[in-house]
Amino acid sequence: MTLSIDLSGPSVEPRVIRRQYAMEMAVERTRLLYQGSLLPTLFMLINGLVCAGLLWSPQRYFLVSIWLVWLLSLVALRVIQVAAFDSAIPNRQAHPVWRRMFMLGSGLTGLTLAGAGIALVPADTFIQQAWVFGLIGAAALSASVAYAVSLPAFLSFTLPCLLPAIAYLFWGGDEQGQGWGWFGLILLGALSVVAWQVNRLIDRGLLRRFQNQALIEHLQQAQTSSDQLNKKLAREVEQRNCAEAELRAIQAGLEGRVAQRSLELDLANQALSKSEARLALALKASELGLWDWNLQTDEVHHTQLQELFGLEPDLVTAMLRHLKPRLHPEDLPALKRALVEHLKGRSEDYQIEYRVRHGDGHWVWIEDRGRAVERGENGRVVRMVGTRRNISVSKHHETQQQLAATVLEAASEGIVIFDPNYALIAANQAFCRVTGYEIEDLLGLSVVDLPCSRDARRHYSAIRQALEQHGSWQGELVETRKNGELYPQWLQLSAVRDNRGNVSHLVGFFADLSARRESEERMRFLTHYDELTGLANRSLFRERLREAHQRMRQGGRSLALLHINLDRFKLLNESLGHDIADELLQKIARRLVSALPEAETIARLSGDEFAVLFDSYANLSSLARVATRVSAKLRLPLNIDGHELVVSASMGISMLPDNAREISALVSQSNMAMQHAKHLGGNNFQFYTESLQASTLERLQLENQLRKAIDEKQLKVFYQPKLCLATGRLNAAEALVRWDHPDRGRVSPAEFIGLAEETGLIGPIGEFVLRQACWQACEWQRQGLEPIRVSVNLSVHQLRQGKLVSLVRQVLEETGLAPQYLELELTESQLLDSVEHIISTFQQLRDLGVKLAIDDFGTGYSSLSYLKRIPVDYVKIDQTFIRGLGEGQMDAAITRAIIAMAHGLSLKVVAEGVERPEQLEFLRGEHCDEVQGYLISKPVEAQQLASLLQLQGSK
Repeated sequence: MTLSIDLSGPSVEPRVIRRQYAMEMAVERTRLLYQGSLLPTLFMLINGLVCAGLLWSPQRYFLVSIWLVWLLSLVALRVIQVAAFDSAIPNRQAHPVWRRMFMLGSGLTGLTLAGAGIALVPADTFIQQAWVFGLIGAAALSASVAYAVSLPAFLSFTLPCLLPAIAYLFWGGDEQGQGWGWFGLILLGALSVVAWQVNRLIDRGLLRRFQNQALIEHLQQAQTSSDQLNKKLAREVEQRNCAEAELRAIQAGLEGRVAQRSLELDLANQALSKSEARLALALKASELGLWDWNLQTDEVHHTQLQELFGLEPDLVTAMLRHLKPRLHPEDLPALKRALVEHLKGRSEDYQIEYRVRHGDGHWVWIEDRGRAVERGENGRVVRMVGTRRNISVSKHHETQQQLAATVLEAASEGIVIFDPNYALIAANQAFCRVTGYEIEDLLGLSVVDLPCSRDARRHYSAIRQALEQHGSWQGELVETRKNGELYPQWLQLSAVRDNRGNVSHLVGFFADLSARRESEERMRFLTHYDELTGLANRSLFRERLREAHQRMRQGGRSLALLHINLDRFKLLNESLGHDIADELLQKIARRLVSALPEAETIARLSGDEFAVLFDSYANLSSLARVATRVSAKLRLPLNIDGHELVVSASMGISMLPDNAREISALVSQSNMAMQHAKHLGGNNFQFYTESLQASTLERLQLENQLRKAIDEKQLKVFYQPKLCLATGRLNAAEALVRWDHPDRGRVSPAEFIGLAEETGLIGPIGEFVLRQACWQACEWQRQGLEPIRVSVNLSVHQLRQGKLVSLVRQVLEETGLAPQYLELELTESQLLDSVEHIISTFQQLRDLGVKLAIDDFGTGYSSLSYLKRIPVDYVKIDQTFIRGLGEGQMDAAITRAIIAMAHGLSLKVVAEGVERPEQLEFLRGEHCDEVQGYLISKPVEAQQLASLLQLQGSK
């Protein structure tokens, strides 16, 4: 037997040992400082006395005396301090205050020696200086070596001793003193190096000393422990010998009992083998897999592993390493929770269902049950036993059942299930929504007793017979809701048979056809009727027209078609909005229905177009009376959303067979007549005539030729000059468009200006005239002629586009014409069209510097009320008033009133259509500003007007 003794001592943290060593070394350094300070102190006292003797002179008696007394005091204090430290107990010697007191005394001593070097030196002779500095240096050297035990103590003495004297010698200005300063620096460096080396040697010595001392103490403790162990070992050997004797006695008795126990175990093993065989058969029959898990080693034993997981037993020997990675990620958190709950004792059994990846790659559902059967000393479970079985099939059935239940409840169609005796056993929520009954109120009732099966009750016999013969029945029934409402229902019944072929259930599917019927009715209505007004639409109108035409051909009857189009509806729609326009159309439709009870069909063909079909009209006068009645009815004021609206209509009438033989011609002819009524100003009706068709064709051809004229630049600009009556000079000219047709020659503006307004061509024509007039005005100025103002007529179409201001700005910038030489004219009748927009546009044009004028003043209805609001510069009196001057007093009075009113508003007046001298004299007498007419000049080309301006300039 070998006795091993551990001499390494108790295991102590290195940091604690280092801290203990540091404390002990600090105390030892303090002790060495105090023990080693007596000799340097005595040496310092001797040197101080010698220095005092060397420096003793009448001039320094007082100073040397004070210094010597202070030195003696410090020496006495140091001796007292050393004596007090030596008399203190070791625990008190370890107090940091001793070290701080020592360093304080060292600092004061160093300063005292420095004071001798500063206050008492320089001496009278170099010899005295050398002696004094040598003695001070020797004292510093002896003290520094003694204080090197602690570097802070060394520095606390050396730095106050040498640095002040060195500094004083360097900055004293004496070359010899600087030499002594360098000597002091060298001495300080040498002392620092020596002190550092001494301190290192002392540290090593102290450390080695303390380590040796600790080792000796440890060896002593180890020896004591060894002695105690030897004594204990001797006692254990004696006790072991006694125990061996007792064991020999016990062994004899145990051998007999072991033999008996072995026999019993053999019998038990035989019974256990039989039991295990029966258990294996039972587990195999139940498809259960047994598992035994050791939680400490993670070892697990499985049965039925191949059948459950498709894995060989040797592939799964550890629960966490081998089986956990095969678990489905979604099931792993639930499994962990169930396992933790059981391991912590919060659940009696561990039970969970999860998915495991089978050996062939697919997922299988496993039902896992287990229980903790063994716990450790700390209460933690160390062993669990349980069973597993594959429940994938039952899970699939459960999923299918849930899916079926979900489909049953989520189905939009009603689903009912009856037993073979036609008693209701189940129904879904759609059944409740459709019938209004709760399922609980109807369960167990037969079909004939269900209150919601009114029609099915009547057809019960036929339904039952069809199910018995064919296994299904379907048809449409009219059933009753709980509130008594009838609704159409489409029902499908099917018989479900069991494995023996007997009917086990009857399943019915039914759908509420109410919405479908309403939708069909709605579609039929929308197919033939206008959704907004309820009138017949274009499709139904054509069908009715064909039917009436067929009746006419069979019975010799006649047809008349009234085509109605509302006047200025587009402007109303754009200004007031679609909602008000829609409401207006609805009220117009109701007025047409009430005003035309004799009409065969009233239809809305498009936005504001209506058609009225008359079957067997009496004569033309009766149609005229009907059209007059409709026109008067439509013009009655309408109040819509606070707006009082008066709507007129243009109507065209065509007849069959008088005007046409086919219904297509009848429709086109009525539309042609309506267009003619609109061209005449609207609010009237026109019958179709052959001449109207010729006129329409001519207007269509003229429209095409006008478009071509714009593209091919057949249009030209002529200028009619204006005469300023105050100066007698031509100061302005009106730009007028002319069309030189290649075949027809010069086309009158009266023929194509109105057509251009209707077709929208007035826009490009007006832009052409504006550009040409501005360019020509600049060209006249470039020719050196007197600048004149050019007037360009605006159309309401240009104002509606909203681009007039930007167009004028662009043209002025491109041509370079100053804005004050451009005048824009708008006829008074056009002021009725969107007055607020015109005022805003004119204000923007005025801001550009352009002149503005109202043309044909006096012919409208609202100029007086808006004249003060519209920012204009000129008022042009219409030529109808000018022609009557000299023929009566009425036109003269009107002209005089217009001039006076315009001048009162600070506006200038232009009279157009001046053709006779007496007209000119009257206007001059009434102080009219400018005149225009054939008396002055007819419209001429630009070269002719340039000649007139040149002639005027030469006068």
